[in-house]
Amino acid sequence: ELMAGLQSRLQTLWKERELVLSEARECAKWGEELEAVARDLCKPHEFERYLMFIGDLEKVVSLLLCLSSRLARVQNAMSRMHGNIDAEEKQSLNERHKLLSRQREDAKDLKENLDRRERVVFGILAKYLTEQQLQDYQHFVQVKTSLLIEQKDLEEQIKFFKEQLENLEQSIP
Repeated sequence: ELMAGLQSRLQTLWKERELVLSEARECAKWGEELEAVARDLCKPHEFERYLMFIGDLEKVVSLLLCLSSRLARVQNAMSRMHGNIDAEEKQSLNERHKLLSRQREDAKDLKENLDRRERVVFGILAKYLTEQQLQDYQHFVQVKTSLLIEQKDLEEQIKFFKEQLENLEQSIP
């Protein structure tokens, strides 16, 4: 019964992931349309800033999500530690935790820098776009970010349920 429940939940998550991927493809098309408008209206160096910002948006958000996920897994492993864990393994987890925490702080700094660049790009686009086009651009950035987050969350849930299912299958004689 438990295995059937886990498999059912996995099926649901896979369907949700397909929907999110479909939305991400639509968002990418929308992004291409905005990019074409920016290319036509902006000066070459301004357009380059726009392209760099959009490219870095995905990279920085993905980096933050990845580091946060890895840090959460290490924290979970640390919270499950019992007194019988050897000192070497405990030391290894503590070192990984410190490293991931530092890396996440660095990624947060990158995100702050990206937010400043977003304001610069918005200022550039404000010179050329209509109010509606600017709102579309802002909405595009928000949707792109939220889809990345949703996609990563679904992937983490799928990974978790797969692990649970595998552990359950291995525990059954």
